Amino acid sequence: MPHITVLPHETLCPGGASFDAKAGGFLCDALLKHDIELEHACEKSCACATCHVIIREGLDLLTPAGEDEEDQLDKAWGLTPLSRLACQVVLRQNDLVIELPRYTLNLAQEAH
Repeated sequence: MPHITVLPHETLCPGGASFDAKAGGFLCDALLKHDIELEHACEKSCACATCHVIIREGLDLLTPAGEDEEDQLDKAWGLTPLSRLACQVVLRQNDLVIELPRYTLNLAQEAH
């Protein structure tokens, strides 16, 4: 059972978080289940980049990002080599340390 550590985020998780999650599930679902209100504007279908996270520890043990995920990540604010979309990260047995980016680009909610 992987242990997920979420680093503090000013609005989404001010005190940080730490919890065990079910292997085989998606990171986005695990975060939402533990009351971390990560945006997911496309309903977790890999059609946006609102669930962008930075995997600070454990990235090397995850399945690499696919072409669709890479295409969406190009649109993410604050992209790093450690960036992934939480809706595409399948949890394995390894522990993860996650950083939530300071901002997200959500065209579905942006004021026009």
